Amino acid sequence: MRNSKSLVVCLAAACALTAGAAEAAPAKAPLVVERTGMPTGVIASTATVPDGMKTVYISGTTPSPPDPAKPEELGDTRAQTLSILTKMKATLEGMGMSMGDIVKMTVFLVAPTPGGKMDSAAMNDVFKTFFGTPEQPNKPTRSTIQIAALGRPTMYVEIEAIAAKAP
Repeated sequence: MRNSKSLVVCLAAACALTAGAAEAAPAKAPLVVERTGMPTGVIASTATVPDGMKTVYISGTTPSPPDPAKPEELGDTRAQTLSILTKMKATLEGMGMSMGDIVKMTVFLVAPTPGGKMDSAAMNDVFKTFFGTPEQPNKPTRSTIQIAALGRPTMYVEIEAIAAKAP
């Protein structure tokens, strides 16, 4: 009888210590990407992804033709950017992520006319409808590069991205 009372006392003490330790343990802060940059800027200057986040690399994405019967008619830089970002959004949503989870983008732009300049203004106009909005305030870091050509003569935009989200 004496041993069983000792056992009960020991178990009660162990439970009390375990409960106290659980209460004393600090709550873990949620994993969050830290972004810096000018509030009025189109992109973030930096994005810091903490250890433990799920990271997804999105391969270079190109536009789809508005009319599949005319595969070479992809539209201008504005239309192509909208096509690409809409496809990326659907891809991310299918993975339980959103455009707000994108931390880095690389944009490749071709000038619509040989010897011309890339239409970064049109690309930025569309970009601003996906990033830095009241509905989706996050902005990724980004590099935009003018290149000579892409896979088709009428293709002016290709975008690759990296997204990160807490598991």
